[in-house]
Amino acid sequence: MHAFDVGTAIIGSGFSGLGMAIRLKQEGIEDFTVLERGDDVGGTWHFNTYPGCACDVPSHLYSFSFAPNPGWSATYSGQAEIRDYLRHVADEFGVRSHVRLDCDVTGIEWDERTGGWTVETTDGPIRARVVVAGMGPLAEPKTPALEGLDAFEGEWFHSARWNHGYDLRGKRVVAVGTGASAIQFVPEIQRDVERLHVIQRTPPWIMPHPGRPIRRTEARLYQRFALLQKLVRGTAYCARELLVLGFVKHPKLMKLPERIARRHMRSQISDPELLEKVTPASIIGCKRILPSNTWYRALSQPNVELLTGGAERVTAKTIVTGDGEEREVDAIIFGTGFHVTDMPIGRIVRGPQGKTLDEVWQGSPRAHLGAAVPGFPNLFVLCGPNTGLGHSSMVYMIESQVTYVMDALRHMDRHGADTVQVRADVAERFNADLDERMQGTVWNTGCASWYLDATGRNATLWPDWTWRFRQRTAAFDPADFELTMRPASR
Repeated sequence: MHAFDVGTAIIGSGFSGLGMAIRLKQEGIEDFTVLERGDDVGGTWHFNTYPGCACDVPSHLYSFSFAPNPGWSATYSGQAEIRDYLRHVADEFGVRSHVRLDCDVTGIEWDERTGGWTVETTDGPIRARVVVAGMGPLAEPKTPALEGLDAFEGEWFHSARWNHGYDLRGKRVVAVGTGASAIQFVPEIQRDVERLHVIQRTPPWIMPHPGRPIRRTEARLYQRFALLQKLVRGTAYCARELLVLGFVKHPKLMKLPERIARRHMRSQISDPELLEKVTPASIIGCKRILPSNTWYRALSQPNVELLTGGAERVTAKTIVTGDGEEREVDAIIFGTGFHVTDMPIGRIVRGPQGKTLDEVWQGSPRAHLGAAVPGFPNLFVLCGPNTGLGHSSMVYMIESQVTYVMDALRHMDRHGADTVQVRADVAERFNADLDERMQGTVWNTGCASWYLDATGRNATLWPDWTWRFRQRTAAFDPADFELTMRPASR
């Protein structure tokens, strides 16, 4: 048996990385390390600190099932509260001592000699038997390569790397993008800036936000009766799961939420020209549906201008849209999302054949159950291809995958396996079935969204009930994998 620095190297310390670490710890396994590039745990909830940052999944559902928080202050939590929850969980379950902070992973390469992975980090190399990639899809900000951006004389930054040292008060600001981040920070900064230009490529569908503060009496009841909080969580899960009927099974059912969204739009916007600009042409649900009670009101303010046509180029002092509108600005804020289908892990993982994940995927990420890729032994991806949701909590999917990976590790140890990798035919069959299920969904009705990869395939979402995913990941099936055994010790 070859010596490794660590049995399992976990990349990232958000919900995925911490969830994996906690399960290992609960099974009495201490031979793991969590590599985190940030200066504290929390993943996307550590890095995203823009004004108004919050989760659009109910608090009781967007938390670990084994670590309920009876003290949530609102039915939908803000960034700081989720970040603090993750820090608390890391401490409570004793995994913080396994976390190496300020440790950025720069490369992961298979070492045929040791039969494991060499993980290159800013702290030096680590040899690991197994790698669990838990970076998540919302890890690497995506800034458009606009002509002239380097020559811009003002300030610019991405919403996911907010510059809190720059004072926006009294400034002329342009916000590029109208997605999940922009609809939260635009209403927050609108009150402070002198002029705000919002550049839209395609308008999103916005639903009324049902969030409210949680009363003290409620919190006390959750504290006293754990079953009550479980019931609230279960109710939120079931309500969210009903959306699968419209998203996946019968897209015509989306007419009802569309009517609600149109009424919401009309109740907050009286200007016919603005109303026309914000009305989507796509079917509701084709792109991510966003909840907000402040977005349309913010766009209607006298110091805000909505520009269509997308951002095309930048000069020393201005930004120019695709339809030729030019505005002089002091700052540019990009709310342009993340590298999701071109996930950064693809560039840094190199398998036994010398190819990176990117080279194998060729613009279209695929994995068996979103976790295992043929040709990449002892590598598991959490929140991998086609595990995303347009309606429910990713924590549910993460816990399902963690259960699956834990069972795979148990099987390896039980049978003395050196390596485990999914069979190519199994992964191909799984993805062919996935693509077939995707055909009739609302996501494939023709809109451009971040769900689609470079080939136009939906490589992001799970096209079925989430409980079906949990069923599929409940147990590791060794028949789906190739296992190699360690040579007998002499």
